[in-house]
Amino acid sequence: MISADDYLYYAEKALDSMAAVLEDLGDELANRRPDLPGANSPYAIVTHCLGVVEWWAGRLVSGRPVERDREAEFSATGAVTDLVARVEQVKQQFRADVVAADPRAPLREAPVDRHRDKPAGRSAGGAFQHVYEELAQHLGHLELTRDVLRGKG
Repeated sequence: MISADDYLYYAEKALDSMAAVLEDLGDELANRRPDLPGANSPYAIVTHCLGVVEWWAGRLVSGRPVERDREAEFSATGAVTDLVARVEQVKQQFRADVVAADPRAPLREAPVDRHRDKPAGRSAGGAFQHVYEELAQHLGHLELTRDVLRGKG
């Protein structure tokens, strides 16, 4: 089994990379949607990822009250500096959640139906792996979005 520190190395690296993309783009491009059907802005992609971390690690694993408006994540806009600061806050809490958790423990509440019979819905370790799955997937999505916005794609 992977250690908490090894897991966090990869998860935090993904979050740091997301923050770097936002800083590279600046406010204007970070809040722009590519001219593609269903595309999200970089700001919205990162906001969604932070919602995933807070919901799965904070609420489902750690049992903290977390309010989340998943749909609103995809229309979020704002200053890059504010979102980068939020990335740092979420990373710190996420680290504490991962270190304190027993990966074999059941979730504190059941996830939505589509995850109940999957590893993400069965244990804290499964939920953490789902968080990393989302971070890795959306980091690639964010990098492609950046390239399209910069005219490289």
